[in-house]
Amino acid sequence: MNYASLIEHYGYFALFLGTLLEGETVLVLAGFAAFQGYLALHWVILVALVGGFMGDQIYFWVGRRHGPWVLSHFPGLVPVFERADLLIDRYHEILIVGIRFLYGFRTVGPMALGMSSVLAWRFLLFNLLGAVIWAAGIGSAGYLFGNALTLFFNDFKKVEEGLLAFMLILGFVVWAWRRYRFKRKFK
Repeated sequence: MNYASLIEHYGYFALFLGTLLEGETVLVLAGFAAFQGYLALHWVILVALVGGFMGDQIYFWVGRRHGPWVLSHFPGLVPVFERADLLIDRYHEILIVGIRFLYGFRTVGPMALGMSSVLAWRFLLFNLLGAVIWAAGIGSAGYLFGNALTLFFNDFKKVEEGLLAFMLILGFVVWAWRRYRFKRKFK
């Protein structure tokens, strides 16, 4: 089974899981795959929107229901949540929409919002708005990235599989590095 058939068979499922957890790298790769014709861009955006929205809703409710437990088991997070709480009181609408664009805050941000006094329905509405902007913007950026690459390669089909493998490996390395830094920082 080659890369193309793997993406065609499992691409949307992998995209959903990736955006449920973190998302940017997976979404850029899915946008690139849409440019290549393996996935449809409108489905990439919709799946990413649903995955990103649901992921943030889950993290919000983890913060709402289990915030004290999280802080007691990860004491390094306490100063982060204390600083975040001051910002949340004043700018929660902007933070809810924009948190998914801030490196390192995709999971911690919604948890902090869940532990704050932000009403659940307000989080839901602004989270949906943020998910729409994020999915459309980042998914389209991946698509445009693929389009830009065709300017550098005359026969893009010859380098397609190698480039795709490189991008998948790079995406995994970026994810692993971010995860490692997060765990090391808050232990």
